[in-house]
Formats: sequence, structure tokens, C-alpha cells
Amino acid sequence: MASLAVLLPISTDSVDGFTMIKDIVTLAKQNLKMLILTVPGERIMIPDYGVGLKQYLFSNFSETVYPEIEDRIRIQVSKYMPSIQIIGIGFPAQFAEENYLGIVIKFAIPQIGAIELLEFTI
Repeated sequence: MASLAVLLPISTDSVDGFTMIKDIVTLAKQNLKMLILTVPGERIMIPDYGVGLKQYLFSNFSETVYPEIEDRIRIQVSKYMPSIQIIGIGFPAQFAEENYLGIVIKFAIPQIGAIELLEFTI
């Protein structure tokens, strides 16, 4: 089966040499996570690419920070990943108590009829 991309973080396997992504949904999740974690200015030749979620880690999490992050995610996804539709973005409270920033994104890929959930903490 043809591969679409290398799975990050890079690891090896005995079949392809490197562990590869072979389905659209996994590729979309990886690309969405990279878009969210990339700091604007970090990607060469595309200075406004990225949400820069790590920049918010040491912010005081007031009522305005979460909507700001959500708006930034929606703007970046509409610009750089237009094939993905954001259904909802949440910030689970249990992670804030443990000094983590948790995020849950429900998204759809209308072209293939997929609805997925991306969850991670930083």
C-alpha cells in the first residue's frame, strides 16, 4: 500500500524502513497537531503559519485566553487546512488544575465523510 507521509515522531519499522502514515485521517490529525504546535515565524517562507499554542502555556488562563486560542485555531485551519471543518474546540478543566494546557478538537473531513477527535496536552 502506498504511503502518504512519515509518522511523527520518526521511528523505524521493518516493513517500510520508517513508520509511515497510510490513511487520510491519521495524516489530517498529524497535520492539524503540527499546525497548532508550530509557532508563527518558525516555518521558513510562511511566517504567519501556526497557532503557537506553547506561547499560551505561561499565560494567566482568564476568560479571554481560551476564546483567543480557539479563534486562532479556526483562522489557521481555514487558511492552511481548508479541507478540514472544525466542529468544536474544548479545553478540559482537569488539565488546567495540573498545570497543563489540554485541548480537544472535533473536526470533520467532508470529502471522505469522516468525523474525528484530536486530543493532546502540553
